[in-house]
Amino acid sequence: MTPDPHEPPPDDRPAPEKGRADLENAAESAPEETKAAPQDSARPTPEKTKADPEDTARPTPEKTNADPEDTARPTPEAGRRRRSLRLTLPGCWGALLLACLSFTPSLLPRGGVLQGVVCGISAAIGYGLGVVAASVWRAFADRDPREPSTRSWQVLGIAALVLFGLAFGFGQYWQHRIRLLMDVEDYNVLTTIACPFVAAALFLLLLLAGRGLRRLYRWLARLLRRWIGPRAARAVGWIVVAGLAWALVSGVLLSGFVNAANEAFSLRDTETPEGVQRPVSSLRSGGPGSLVPWDSLGRQGRTFTGSGPSAQDIGAFTHRPALEPVRAYAGLATSDNAEARADRAVADLERAGGFERANLLVMTTTGSGWVNAAAVDSFEYLGEGDAATVAMQYSYLPSWLSYLVDQSKAREAGRELFDAVYDVWSKLPQDERPRLFVAGESLGSFGGETAFSGEYDLRNRTAGAVFAGPPNFNTLFREFSDHRDAGSPEIEPVYKEGRTVRFTDDPTTGITPPGRPWDGTRVLYLMHPSDPIVWWSPQLALSEPDWIGEAPGGDVLEEMVWIPFVTFWQVTADLPFSTGVPDGHGHTYKAAYVDAWNAVMRPADFTPQDLERLREVVQPPEG
Repeated sequence: MTPDPHEPPPDDRPAPEKGRADLENAAESAPEETKAAPQDSARPTPEKTKADPEDTARPTPEKTNADPEDTARPTPEAGRRRRSLRLTLPGCWGALLLACLSFTPSLLPRGGVLQGVVCGISAAIGYGLGVVAASVWRAFADRDPREPSTRSWQVLGIAALVLFGLAFGFGQYWQHRIRLLMDVEDYNVLTTIACPFVAAALFLLLLLAGRGLRRLYRWLARLLRRWIGPRAARAVGWIVVAGLAWALVSGVLLSGFVNAANEAFSLRDTETPEGVQRPVSSLRSGGPGSLVPWDSLGRQGRTFTGSGPSAQDIGAFTHRPALEPVRAYAGLATSDNAEARADRAVADLERAGGFERANLLVMTTTGSGWVNAAAVDSFEYLGEGDAATVAMQYSYLPSWLSYLVDQSKAREAGRELFDAVYDVWSKLPQDERPRLFVAGESLGSFGGETAFSGEYDLRNRTAGAVFAGPPNFNTLFREFSDHRDAGSPEIEPVYKEGRTVRFTDDPTTGITPPGRPWDGTRVLYLMHPSDPIVWWSPQLALSEPDWIGEAPGGDVLEEMVWIPFVTFWQVTADLPFSTGVPDGHGHTYKAAYVDAWNAVMRPADFTPQDLERLREVVQPPEG
């Protein structure tokens, strides 16, 4: 082919480089990662074949051969794992401080595993507080985080060994003193040794969970920046993650745990305790002629109606003629709703002649329908058998668990049962009505209170009441305690000079205020200074209650102090074990019911020696 004379001759030299306009166009179409770094313009393109000094230090993506730089640079997965386990110095100082403070005494003796749980939770909270405090300080100082020196970590390690060792030793000393106060002899060396390991494992678990939530927040914030501003994205991200965490704990996990526990304890409710037999008396629910079938009473209901003192037992104690007490009860299987169960229980009470007795007790149960035998037995002995008691079940869950999740059921049950009894009682001729009493323990006191609006309502509609171990959220209990007379302590308050409502931890030593008239209706609260059910409250996390700042009760150490966050978890850990201590401490109320009912009922012909013998009947000495 003949070359075109107007076309320049071919040139063997390389093609000229792209002009500035071409480079700018290419930069506009390149990914953002390429545009971000100015030095990328000097970086060789993948098509470049000549050796370049930077190529030896910065491998191209297509490079497959091993390179010293590749072996030194960690993979993204390894970096994420290292960041997940990396600890900050301020956080570690906060964790150490709260972990050591967790060994201070609370209300009840703690075993090694339980102390490890409290220590681990406290350390996780302290770590978070330390990180936040450091971030706030850097914000005021206007500087970025700095890598701590090796010496700083060494100082922390030495301080941790010394401080944690001292805290652990003092903790064992305080626990020993608490066990002496309560006559608790159980002590396990192995669980004590396991305490630091349990604490460390729980701390790491909570730390990883918190960082997982933080990672979720950051991912969500980056996603939201596509549609909203960065600040709004961060705020919305925190709100969404916090809401999801709360829904997971309170909704999915808690609901699932409660449902599983409810199923498990509903199976147990079909059992009958060993030694309990169906009553042969028509004066008991489940017995001959009863309107409530024996099988529908539930485990605790069968225990209640299938036991208790007979007329012969009471007569043998008083050496006087006695009557057979009446006991009426309705279980969860009796009816589908609280109102129908209350009506059935009251109908059976009326059938058995309960409204014809001199003393009538409305007893609100706890949790699975449990009734403290000491409370009812004392009432029946002091009434010389001329007494009737009615109660009903509202849950399958044990007391400590129903205390946390079944408050609404307890409120409904207490109100429905008392209203049903009062409806029949109020229609009787005034001179034929029995004396109407109310009682409840723990969550039962909460349910028992809900039928009344205040002090005057209790005076007008009852002859007296005994409430033992009232939870801190009880409406009337809080009203009486918060509005106590000036100068009276929270562990034994005086309300309106004790004209109707009084408080005591031990009625055998007297009920304050001494010397003041206590006429008409008498309402008595039994509450031990060491009972976590009485003193636990969410406010413990951030505010000091009066009962800690005041002089402690007889079974609480003076060394117990309020510590933000720590005290809340200490008392929370005491809750499940509140009944695992001897009578007269924690949430165990037995012999005290004798003197409590004696003060409220004011029976005749009972001497101090009789009361002493009755305490041994309702609470036999061990051994």
